[in-house]
Amino acid sequence: MKIVVIGGTGLIGSKLVAKLKQQGHETVAASPRSGVNAVTGEGLTAALAGADVVVDVANAPSWEPAAVLEFFERSSQNLVATEAATAVKHHVALSIVGTDRSPDIAYFRAKLAQETIVKASSVPYSIVRATQFFEFLGAIGEAGVTGGKIVVPSALFQPIASDDVVDSLAEVATGRPLNGTIDIAGPEKAPFNEFVARRLKASGDNRPVVGDPSAQYYGAPIDDTSLNPLGEARLGKTPLATWLAKP
Repeated sequence: MKIVVIGGTGLIGSKLVAKLKQQGHETVAASPRSGVNAVTGEGLTAALAGADVVVDVANAPSWEPAAVLEFFERSSQNLVATEAATAVKHHVALSIVGTDRSPDIAYFRAKLAQETIVKASSVPYSIVRATQFFEFLGAIGEAGVTGGKIVVPSALFQPIASDDVVDSLAEVATGRPLNGTIDIAGPEKAPFNEFVARRLKASGDNRPVVGDPSAQYYGAPIDDTSLNPLGEARLGKTPLATWLAKP
């Protein structure tokens, strides 16, 4: 099976490429670094020629509202058009849990636009919505720095290890198209501030972390339902303690 990973040199993409190769699949890491640009269309036809599956895990370089929307709309439109022309059998898109419930977050609006384009395409598809990754907890904390403390939301949160995201993507990519959406999340749910505090403490950062119900997440208010699966979800196997203990 030939699988092309769009965004194949990023955090998720590079791990997914390695895993699929270990499984014996012909796997192509496609990104601007390799001469494949989904936004401009450069190199897409050649990269997708003969591909059975395309997995889109690309991340926008800018989170400015207009820029991030343009990135996901143009890249997705180019991908599905090229897939149809090259007879790709399965499009897999990595998205975010809660994209349809947080319209005030520009990145979520852009991901929802991406999902809409994928669903409207003639190419069979699977959408995998993931919660936030453990790897980004530190950056989320830094975004809440106020004076000598860190203020973040106190809403419930269920982050996931990137390795568990990769496992789910590999399973979906090598299976039959779902023509639907699944949610994946970490095995633990707790207030947002507790996860951030544990991450910072493990890195030797002793600044106090305060959970504030009114604190915003990337410019938008959130509650216990905003970032977590509301129905059935596939849960990762890695708790935060295990992830923090890794060298």
